[in-house]
Amino acid sequence: MQWQSRTRALCGLICASIAACSVGTPYRRPDIPLPQEWNAPAADVAAVWPAADWWRGFGSDRLDELIAQAQQSNDDLAGAIARVQEADAQLRIAGAPLLPSVDLGATATRERASEPGGGLGVFNVFNPVLTASYELDFWGKNRAARDAARAAAVASRYDQQTVALTVVSSVATTYFQALELRDRLQVARDNLANGDKILRGLTFEQDVGTATGLDVAQQATVVALLYAAIPPLEEQFKQTVYALAVLIGRTPESIDVNDGTLTALKAPPVVSGLPSKLLARRPDVAEAEQQLIAANADITVARAELFPTIELTASGGYESSVLSSLVSPANRIYALSAGLTQPIFHGGALRGELAYSKARYTELATTYHKTVLTALSNVEGALVAARQTAAQQERQADAVGKAKRAYEFAQVQMSAGTVNILTVLNTENALFSAQDTLVQVQYSHLQALVDLFTALGGGWHEEHS
Repeated sequence: MQWQSRTRALCGLICASIAACSVGTPYRRPDIPLPQEWNAPAADVAAVWPAADWWRGFGSDRLDELIAQAQQSNDDLAGAIARVQEADAQLRIAGAPLLPSVDLGATATRERASEPGGGLGVFNVFNPVLTASYELDFWGKNRAARDAARAAAVASRYDQQTVALTVVSSVATTYFQALELRDRLQVARDNLANGDKILRGLTFEQDVGTATGLDVAQQATVVALLYAAIPPLEEQFKQTVYALAVLIGRTPESIDVNDGTLTALKAPPVVSGLPSKLLARRPDVAEAEQQLIAANADITVARAELFPTIELTASGGYESSVLSSLVSPANRIYALSAGLTQPIFHGGALRGELAYSKARYTELATTYHKTVLTALSNVEGALVAARQTAAQQERQADAVGKAKRAYEFAQVQMSAGTVNILTVLNTENALFSAQDTLVQVQYSHLQALVDLFTALGGGWHEEHS
């Protein structure tokens, strides 16, 4: 009965620790004023947020396929998932001290020793023992350590979502860049073919005496320059395709981008939500806050180390020299103990840990503040870029149309003998430059849309918000 009563007393002490004191300060989110609206709203419509599958708005089955492959095979994303598993394991480890530790041990000893009446005898001793120990979390140290680990685990999930969004955005922009280079190559080849056609015509005219050697030499120079512009574009195209292969977890030779064009893609409308809701829409902001929560809990852990620790230990079992009567009540043994340890001198290590934890919290608070400001800046910048590149694309398309008409007029007038080859060369160069610039502007606009989707969180949101 004494064993049961003492066990109940131990359990009572353990339960009492639940209502123990905490030497920490509850976490409070830093107060960062947020604007009520964006400086450059995407459109004069109701504020909404992107869908989780926002990339489908570009209307490209190939892009959908590449993103699906990246979500399955991207190495950065796989590493982020592994970090989530690591953080979950650390959470289990950190939570273990909140529960008693129980161990079962058993010893069997056979020894030859002197007997009280003289002579030597052989003795057997069997001793199975169950031991339980528990540290009273009176100052909240273990709970704070668990809370820090829990916040780190949540942060790892937000980091995974940030990586996933980055991977999807990178696949989209890299694929668009590959299409841009394909289109620029096509423009260069079309202009090369057209220039070569003019060169052949001028060569024929030179043979019949209607064109000069200078005319032929000037056009030959244009053709040579057009021809020389192709290899760098081909190199950039290949390098971009190889980068795309890495993003989807494939070897360079196993992927190709042999079809598709920027003009076939749609430009989905993007409407920004309200700035006040952005913090719940950006996984990187949520991750930064969880890191701050973990740092706040670490301060509690460091502060609690300065206070006494109370360790309770209980053991019970049986001891007998005869195995058949081992578990009889007469052979029952037990022990209860409690220990208190008060840190006195550790060379300043404990105070140093507390100072470090406070400084770490201050550092992460500045990181959180910067992350919020960066998120707001990302959206504002992406809104401006999306709007301006759309306007630039429209104007550049008009410039291409005018350059094409000027080139056609110059060819007709040169055939009629009213203008010389120099006029044709100038309009030819202007057309090539305008067409090449248009392709680059189309890519810039698509990239701006991807950046805007990313800045708005890519459809992510905190489930509990």
